Amino acid sequence: MKIPRQVKVTIFAITILSLSTFGLYLFLLRLGYLPPFSAIVCLNNCPATSNLHTPQQGNELLNYNQPIAQIIAPANIDKTKTSILIEKSKYRLTLYHNQQPIKSYPVVFGKNPVADKLREGDFSTPEGIFTIKDLYNHPNWSKFLWLDYPNQTSWQKHFQSKIGGKIKWSDSIGSEVGIHGVPAGGDNLIDNRSNWTWGCISLKNQDVDEIYQIVQEGTKVEIIP
Repeated sequence: MKIPRQVKVTIFAITILSLSTFGLYLFLLRLGYLPPFSAIVCLNNCPATSNLHTPQQGNELLNYNQPIAQIIAPANIDKTKTSILIEKSKYRLTLYHNQQPIKSYPVVFGKNPVADKLREGDFSTPEGIFTIKDLYNHPNWSKFLWLDYPNQTSWQKHFQSKIGGKIKWSDSIGSEVGIHGVPAGGDNLIDNRSNWTWGCISLKNQDVDEIYQIVQEGTKVEIIP
């Protein structure tokens, strides 16, 4: 059956419009103005998340002066059982193995360390449960453990904040949040609890180097107030 020319033109126009719309969506997604499809379905009703870790009591740093190799034999470390808890109020990152805390490290945060991250440029460190999606050497901060911010829960908080008037509708959610070291000679930033990042978690280079050896893509990172 021959398809009429007018129908062909209509199909062509619809195809071009669909591609243009999808291209616009990808553009806005890349800029952080729209969520991925996987997050759209639960913007108003994302599943509740429960805490992964039981925090230590007190403010001390567990086993900080001991190398990991002296705490747990390298042969006994299973990276699939490693996870991280970050407590913003205690400036503490604790490494867990098989749900047991094994070592803590001092850390600092974004320039606005108390608030949860809601948008790009608020200088806050996000709270919630994240996953390391990549890890690599960094030219300025030793190592970078890249977190999957924004995830579904992040997008839910972002849009709820827009609806509630906490942030502008023109605000982007932001991205590129991770765990990394400090500039060369910058250990004093950690010692003095100087919150210097745009929202990332920062620790001494020798510490991030050690953590880097026993985590992997897929490692869970829980960040709490």
